[in-house]
Order: sequence, then structure tokens, then C-alpha cells
Amino acid sequence: MKEKLVIVESPAKARTLSKILGRGYTLKASLGHIRDLPKSQIGVDINNGFEPKYVIPPDKKKIVNELKEAVKGASAVYLATDPDREGEAISWHLEQVMDGHAKNIPYRRVVFHEITEEAIKQAFKHPREIDMQLVNAQQARRILDRLVGYKISPLLWRKVKRGLSAGRVQSVALRIIVDREREIQNFQPVEYWTIEAELVKAVEADKGTSLRAGLIGFIDGTRIEIHSESEASHLKAELETASYSVLKTTTKNITRSPAPPFITSTLQQEAWRQLRFSTSRTMLIAQQLYEGLPLGDEGSTGLITYMRTDSTHVATSAISETREYIRDKFGELYLPQKARVFGKAVKGAQEAHEAIRPTRINREPAMVKPYLNEDQFKLYELIWKRMVASQMANAVYENTSIDIEARGSSSHINYLFRTSGSKLVFPGFTLLYIEGKDEEDEEEKSLHEGLALQEGDALKLLELISEQHFTQPPPRYTEATLVKALEQQGIGRPSTYAPIIATIQERDYVTKNRGVFQPTQLGFVVNDLLTRNFPDLMDIEFTARMEEELDDIASKNKNWVDVVKEFYAPLAKDLEEAQEKVEKVKLEDEESGEMCPTCGKPMVIKSGRFGKFLACSGYPECKTTRPFQIKTGAKCPECGGELVQRISKRKRRFYGCSNYPKCEFATFMQPLPKACPQCGGLMVVQRNKMAKCLSCSYKEKLEEEKSA
Repeated sequence: MKEKLVIVESPAKARTLSKILGRGYTLKASLGHIRDLPKSQIGVDINNGFEPKYVIPPDKKKIVNELKEAVKGASAVYLATDPDREGEAISWHLEQVMDGHAKNIPYRRVVFHEITEEAIKQAFKHPREIDMQLVNAQQARRILDRLVGYKISPLLWRKVKRGLSAGRVQSVALRIIVDREREIQNFQPVEYWTIEAELVKAVEADKGTSLRAGLIGFIDGTRIEIHSESEASHLKAELETASYSVLKTTTKNITRSPAPPFITSTLQQEAWRQLRFSTSRTMLIAQQLYEGLPLGDEGSTGLITYMRTDSTHVATSAISETREYIRDKFGELYLPQKARVFGKAVKGAQEAHEAIRPTRINREPAMVKPYLNEDQFKLYELIWKRMVASQMANAVYENTSIDIEARGSSSHINYLFRTSGSKLVFPGFTLLYIEGKDEEDEEEKSLHEGLALQEGDALKLLELISEQHFTQPPPRYTEATLVKALEQQGIGRPSTYAPIIATIQERDYVTKNRGVFQPTQLGFVVNDLLTRNFPDLMDIEFTARMEEELDDIASKNKNWVDVVKEFYAPLAKDLEEAQEKVEKVKLEDEESGEMCPTCGKPMVIKSGRFGKFLACSGYPECKTTRPFQIKTGAKCPECGGELVQRISKRKRRFYGCSNYPKCEFATFMQPLPKACPQCGGLMVVQRNKMAKCLSCSYKEKLEEEKSA
């Protein structure tokens, strides 16, 4: 008897489904797309309705032949690729290639958002046809990106340098980073001063608890701005002789609600903030959690729902399960009367999938920890806590604000000081996040507890503290804040954030230093050339509108050819004009700080086919070259050589000794140029914003550059 053939994308997913479906099914993996536009040509017939020319890549011919053989012996083919537009397109391509090979075999599309026995069996009971609206939306996006890449990239090759690329969305992401960098470069700091008073209750001046309040303004509500040291000194002199008393105390309870369960963008943001995971690393680990991992006697099963989503919607059954867990684990006090329902988290969200949540809420992180590696456990714990917290009661804080009047002795002007603090009254959902932590932070917030201040109480001035400040430039983007900016502007979609960020780094348009992005010289040049000559392509609002148009193809069955034509017409016009007016750009050589060992002239950093290298600035008279190494300033703990940044075969950054292969010391943790103050050992950066010594137990807080 012929078996039913199920085709998925990955071997891991195939293994998990095989154990769930059991006998009667054969599982095969397509390893992603089996057809794509050709690499050697544009592959789009612009004059014939933008008809795509799909080919089977050489590295996919073997797997396609294997799938064709498997189809021959099947009674039916189930296409179980991911439940999004990309997955729908993969299924469509599979059917297109296989259908002509084996006639009269039914093809069915099965869709599920979690890889659990219940969800899989339910999906196979209700198969459907391929959704061509989703396929056309994916085709339109692929064709638009191909048109931009294959039409504009050659211009960059000719006018700037070989190997560059332009992208419909990546170029806008680059512009966002460049615009922010120029804001920082053009920022003019403004001086300002603050004055704080340290006060104590007059009747308890010798033993009472002091409080510190900041000068707000005048008692009539007018604010005070202090712009110089002389202004601050003048005010201090007057306030030294003022009499202080409590004008008003206000105490009220403030509730704080939990955040919705994760969507793709918020998971990427939080994984960066909490775990320092890059967007691509986060998605890789989430894919592993989704596709299924062996859990001992339980077998292989998916631990989370599908991880590419813009919806905060959660299935009713999952909400009920979560509320039951909260009631049993924490009690009725921690359970709201009604289940929380969250609205759209993102403008234009398609909400085709659930939010990212655990497939079983009773599967606590501690239970699965033995079966996961460190990164998988950390991300699963993040997702699990977020889902449970989303259905827990609000946290309640008691906020106290104290207004203090300072009566000037030499004038009729009275000043207003203010201080405030809060303490946690009821932890609610925060119980998940504060368990096991000390309460120092909470004690610090309750500064006014025990003072028992009332309106009219006299206060004694202990000290006036004036401090100089300068306004700060806007912060640079981190991976988290760049994803947030792209999402807020309507640029890209859940599946594109990670590739966008990876591409602009791979092209050397931006670098990431201590977690924040900075444009390179090349990034500035490419951005400015594209902005001047392709205003629509680089316009954020235009790109956001195009994203909405692409969404309309899927949701409203809008004609995909019309959408592509509308985008391409102005692009073609701009491209024709740019061919004539854009002049060749000469990139300035970047100084390396090293001298040529042959002639003594400065070495400069250049880029070639295989990346950056050092070359003598005296070329062509001196042709000396050397490998380029990013120096860290840190000394190798084994031989004293300098540690340099390297890239492994798996494209992972690590740090090794410059004396390799004589010295083989290497570490994945970023080294710091300063030695351990305790033992002189190597200091490295940890993910929790701490620096630690590799030789002893010394640790210290790491000063990070402010980021958005």
C-alpha cells in the first residue's frame, strides 16, 4: 500500500512530524525553496507583465530528484511548509515542479502554527488548496526586490566599487542609521544646571532620615531653567538662607499592566536587551524551539508556536490553560477576573498567526532545561514568562510625591522643590521577574517611608548640591531599537528584520561597536548616492506604502502585476537619469595607524574580493600588503601578543592571538584593553552588561554607550 508523502522545509521538522504522524506517512525535507529566480540574470520579463523565470538552482537538483522519486510512490502529497507567505510559495513551487512529474496524485496544503500532536492531527484532518493570494504577495515582493537589486546594484559597482548592493528595504534601513548619525554629528550640546536640596525634618534634625528634592521652579508654577554656573551660584546663595517646609504630599496607587505575548519584533528586541542575542541568532534559536526538540520520554515536540508573526492574538484554549496554571501556581489574587485580550501591536498587522507562546504552559522552563542548550533555555524562558505574565494581575505601586516650599529671606519669591518615590504594594505579574532577586531596588525607591511628613512640617536644609549637565545627542541604534524603528515606520515585515540587519553589516555599510550601529564611510557614500538619485526608493513613507500594497495582494486580492508596475515606473525613470549624471565616487583610504615594513610609509585599509587588507600608501612604487586585523588593545594572557578580531568558518566573531599559529589562544567573549585591577588578567565583556576577569573572580559593571 502506498504511503502519503509529507514535504516540509527542514530535516528537524521532518523528524518531529514523523514521530507524531507515525506509520502510513513518509516525511521529506525540501531544505527551503526548490526554485528561485536565476542568479546570473534578472529573471523577470519586464515587458511581459513582469513574468518571473524560475529555475532550479544547481545545489537543489539532487533534492528535487529525490522528491520526484518519492512522489511516484505516494498515494497523496501533503505540503506542510511554514504557515506564512514564504511557506505558501515554497508549497506552490513544490506542486508546480512535482505535478508534471507524477500525474493524478492529489496535492493538499496543511497549515499549523505549533508542532504538537493535537495541532498536527487537526491540520491533516482539514487540508486545503494552495492560497494563490499569499503566493502572489510573495512573488510580488521577490520580484520587486530583484528589480531593485539587479537594476541599481550595477550602478553602484560602476560608480563606487564592485560587490555592493542596493535593496528595496535594506537601503531604507541604512538611511535610518545614517540620518541618526548625522543628527549626532550636527548636535550642539547646551549647558544646563540642576540644584538639589538635602533636607531633614526640623524636629528630628539630629537623627532623622534625610531626603533629597530637586528645584522645579517658582511656587506659582513657573519653571526655572539654569544655563550657567553664575546663575546656579546666585540661586544657591539665595536658597541657602531660605526656610523650607512641606507644601503638599500626594500618595496614590499606580497600576502597571503586563505586556502582550511576543510577536517577532518584540521577541527580537527583548532577546537583544536581556540576552544580547542578535536578531539572526534569536530567529535561529526560535526556529529550533518551534520545529521540535527531544524531551526524554515525551519524545520530540515543538516548544513554541510559529515565530514569524505580527499578531498578539492567542488561542482561547491557550489562554484558558494559562489562567488555570496561574490559579494553581500563584492563587486567585494573581488572576484577573477576565482574560486579557490584546489589540493590534503593529500598524497594518496581518494577524494571520498567533503570538509567540509556549505550546504547553505547564511545560515550565525548569522542566525542559535538561534537554536544551543554554541559548535555547534562555529564549524559551523569556517566551514562557512573557506568556504567563500577560494573563496575570496588574502590579500595584504606591507613588508618593512631596512638594516643598522654600521661602526666600531676601525677596518675596518662593521656590518649589519636589521629590517622589514608589514602593511595590502588590507584585502581580512582576512576581515572575522578581522571584529570587534581592529587594535593594525596592528599598531604594521607598526613600520617604518613615519620614511621616505632613503638610506644613518644617524642614532643615543640610546641603545644596548644584550640578552641571549638557544636553545629549540622540542615541545610536542597537539591533533592538532599529527593529523597533523599522516596525514603527512600517518598513519590512516579521520575516525580513533579521536579513535586513545582516545584509547592511555584510556589505560593510555599517559596523556594530559595543552594541550600537555606526555607518562606515562606504555606508555614507552609498546612502547619499541613492538618496540623491532615487528619492522614492529611499523615501520611508513611500517604502511603507509599498509594504501596505504588498499586504493588500494577500488580504484583498489586489493584482500583483499592477503593484509591481506602479513601483517600477518611477524607478526606471530615475535609473535612466542616474546613468548619465552620477559621477564616479573615489573612496578615501582609511588610515590603519601602521607603517609599511618595506618603505616606512603609512599603511592604509583597502577592500578587495576577499575582504579588507592593508596596503602601502606608496603604491604603485611599493606593493607591500598585509592581512587586515581588527585590534582590540588587549594582551593575550598566554604569550602577551595582541588579541585581534577574527571570523570563524561559521561566520561567528571570535578573538584570537595575533601570534597564531604559534599561540592558539582564542575566546568568543569580547576582550577589553584594560587589565584586571585585581590580578592583571584578561578582562572580557559578559552579556549581562558586566566585565569579568578570566583569571580570577573579579567583576565590574560595564559602561556602555548610550543607545536608542
